[in-house]
Amino acid sequence: MQPPILITTSEALALLAANLRKAGRFALDTESNSMYAYYHRVCLVQVSTETTDYIIDALALRDLAFLQQVTSDPEIEVVIHAAENDLLLLDRDFGLRFARVFDTMWAARILGWPRVGLASLLQDRFGVKLDKRMQRTDWGKRPLSRAQLEYARLDTHYLLRLRDQQEEELRKRGRWEEAQDLFASLTAIHWEEKEPPDFWRLAGVHELSGQELAVLEALFQWRENRAQRRDVPPYKILRTEALMALAREQPQSTEALRRIKEIPKRLPEHLARALIKTIRRGRQNPPPSPPERQGGRRPDPEVQERYERLRSWRTRTALERGVDADVVLTNQVLKALARAAPRTMEELANTDLLTPWKLRAYGPDILEIIGEPFR
Repeated sequence: MQPPILITTSEALALLAANLRKAGRFALDTESNSMYAYYHRVCLVQVSTETTDYIIDALALRDLAFLQQVTSDPEIEVVIHAAENDLLLLDRDFGLRFARVFDTMWAARILGWPRVGLASLLQDRFGVKLDKRMQRTDWGKRPLSRAQLEYARLDTHYLLRLRDQQEEELRKRGRWEEAQDLFASLTAIHWEEKEPPDFWRLAGVHELSGQELAVLEALFQWRENRAQRRDVPPYKILRTEALMALAREQPQSTEALRRIKEIPKRLPEHLARALIKTIRRGRQNPPPSPPERQGGRRPDPEVQERYERLRSWRTRTALERGVDADVVLTNQVLKALARAAPRTMEELANTDLLTPWKLRAYGPDILEIIGEPFR
């Protein structure tokens, strides 16, 4: 393979966009520094055509407006593996939106392939092994090494060939239209601001007492504030198991704190003192009130029965088709269908819960199940 072409200027990016328009289709992937930064961002965008691999240094450019000219063109297909996260981050960081996507992971799932991760597909289909050591590399550091560039280019180098193999099999098995339906839904993906981090989501939090929860809340906020100031992931400040141990044992001296096995041996003294101060402040706070449960009241028995019937039907359908259950319909969709209880195809279509293909393929079965009398 020829070395990948590194794009670091807007002039080179404009030339690349022109080449991509001529190509008519291209593969795309991104690398971010989420393991190394609190405010993580897209660091690289890898692009491959039939003949050439490109690596766009997104930290050097900061503006990818030239790419928008091709990603928003419905005549140009963009091939991505497990596209959702890439689409979200490219929208968040650069405002890029996509008009036509082919997702090789979803194609593999619709085909019922047993292994759908990119590393597995490259090995199974092309005999290529990815260097696992690069999975934990810091893509935000510069300059990029030759090993980083070689690893990054492999994420897109084979995707067009893989996509063509998948299209052939999808058509042979009568699943091409189903895949096209799903790909079309991906173009609606866009970034939405998330709720701020919440200590209630930590594993084991509901086993703590009221005072322990107050201490955990103080420790959690201390860790978030420090991670934000240093722009590092919270786990690099202190791991969650250490927060939980501190909330339970509540040491009152740095000596007692250092005897807790979950505390790193090399924890700096100034951080140990800050943790003791935070624990004392947490002990003075009132116990926090748990968040309201999603859904509130217990589900209506009739709705719950419809949901369970739909789940049973989905399990049978997935087994017959040789796919995972959520390839048929997700739990979220099943619950929404059970609540909406449509009685006609028109009502089912108006729920906007099914793609056109799924409406035709599964609609009659769904209506029959929903129409069954309540036991």
